[in-house]
Amino acid sequence: MASTLVLNNGARMPVIGLGTWKSSPGEVTEAVKAAILTGYRHIDGAYAYMNEEEVGAAVHAMIDQGVVKREELFIVSKLWCTCHERALVRGACEKTLSDLKLDYLDLYLMHFPMGLKPGENFLPLDAEGQAIPDNSTFLETWEEMEKLVDAGLVKAIGISNFNRSQIEAILNKPGLKYKPANHQIECHPYLTQEKMINFCHSKGITVTAYSPLGSPDRPWAKAGEPSLLEDPKILALANKYKKTAAQVLIRFQIERNIAVIPKSVSPGRIKENFQVFDFKLSKADINTILSFNRNWRGIAMEWASKHKDFPLNAEY
Repeated sequence: MASTLVLNNGARMPVIGLGTWKSSPGEVTEAVKAAILTGYRHIDGAYAYMNEEEVGAAVHAMIDQGVVKREELFIVSKLWCTCHERALVRGACEKTLSDLKLDYLDLYLMHFPMGLKPGENFLPLDAEGQAIPDNSTFLETWEEMEKLVDAGLVKAIGISNFNRSQIEAILNKPGLKYKPANHQIECHPYLTQEKMINFCHSKGITVTAYSPLGSPDRPWAKAGEPSLLEDPKILALANKYKKTAAQVLIRFQIERNIAVIPKSVSPGRIKENFQVFDFKLSKADINTILSFNRNWRGIAMEWASKHKDFPLNAEY
């Protein structure tokens, strides 16, 4: 099983990355250091996570200590929705690079296909609690992201939380210069995303699974919602392989040829989540896990359900 995926620019993206969403600034520096010391070389971040300065501090500490070289790391960030208008894209990328204190990103993703009203307000909402759109289209935003590649600020560009027709709109755009290299989507056994993954792979687009453990620490979790890490069927498989539930959930994605970015700030779990290269799930067990699909989303984006580019009304 390869431990990297090859992007359409020829770069290799490690199949396991450390997720940093919901990692508080006080915890994330130590988490990133622990990950790099464990062997992680892929760090997934975003402007929206409000912790990029701390992620950068950890990366530089590890480089300065000789643990790793910059070119051995694969650093990912994401363009936030309030910076989709043409004039704002480069500045947003430069802000991320400045916070991380890096010269370039290995991969820069459009966090959502939806542009929101620019300004100080990170998530501008109207009286109904719905996101206030900007005047952009994601095709215009993509053209500005292509310029970041040409400027050397990012090595590759990609997308996140898009649907099939939105991806096709980019692929079919007149004058397209760079195809998306990666699509990052919520993916776990309750949301297996088989059609989306097959579609992306058919177009040469790699896929990264976020919330692979079902995002148990999402701030809006309600009592009684399904919990993957406590699912008896997952626990039975973990027992069979003498692994933890998290390790089975991570291995499941790797065997589907997709990257996976479990988040943790616990050094023990960061290490545990990386110990998934010494076993393989049987084809039958992979099919069993796929059968758990219930199209359940931990991240349903209700705040944007009336936006013209809301992605989740389509089948996929």
